[in-house]
Amino acid sequence: MTQPTIIMVAPNGARKQKSDHPALPVTIAETVTAAKACFDAGASILHAHVRDENGAHVLDAERYISLLDAMRSAVPEMLIQITTEAVGRYNPQEQADIVFTVKPDFVSVGFGEMTGDASANAMAYARDFYHQAHAQNIHVQHILYSAENMASFKRAVADGILPSGSSGKHHVLLVLGRYAANFQSDPDDLQHFIKDDLSDFASWSVCAFGYREFDAMQAAIAAGGHCRVGFENNLYLKDGTLAPDNAALVRQLAQSCTPATRAETLALFGN
Repeated sequence: MTQPTIIMVAPNGARKQKSDHPALPVTIAETVTAAKACFDAGASILHAHVRDENGAHVLDAERYISLLDAMRSAVPEMLIQITTEAVGRYNPQEQADIVFTVKPDFVSVGFGEMTGDASANAMAYARDFYHQAHAQNIHVQHILYSAENMASFKRAVADGILPSGSSGKHHVLLVLGRYAANFQSDPDDLQHFIKDDLSDFASWSVCAFGYREFDAMQAAIAAGGHCRVGFENNLYLKDGTLAPDNAALVRQLAQSCTPATRAETLALFGN
């Protein structure tokens, strides 16, 4: 039986602007409209960034809460994951503060960002954050950028820096192409991650920079993973043409797999 594929959509990210694509959502209203179209196209969960009045990435509790409220009204069946992405601006304390102020159901956290210089003090702070999030039933998806990053993550799990979830496992997002020339991924980049035993994880998903996003998603699905697509990482359809909007990227992926429903996504990501 084919495993349902969770399709998460990341419609804007932290860096791109409307100068990169006119359909990139910047305001909360635009993000909700894009999310609704992506949900209709097959995405079950939104990876959410918010921007300030100048269109810059910001970790702002009021803006996040406004987005969550608007989403629950306009797209109540879509799950929502907020981000703590630092973009060189926020420290672990500020990232943790946004999580415990907003108290989202789902959040993505860069493991390397939260553990900082990996000193004893940094790891102790990370331990407190991860254990408090677990105690508050906030489901963390851990962002990993390299095989070395994954090895550090697994050591942290073994050392108790990260708590055991209800299933005893964790959810990770593997990022392809972050350190490649021109931020361009190759589907073969996935092999650097999956050569290790991914059965340690409750789930693993992939996002991929650049125009080969669709090919990378197919490699992930074939290996048993889930997918995150959207303008945060890629603006192009599989044929190399510019996508008209985020929903087009979701739609072409959904046509190639069995998209997970809200209930199926919640059953996996909620454990």
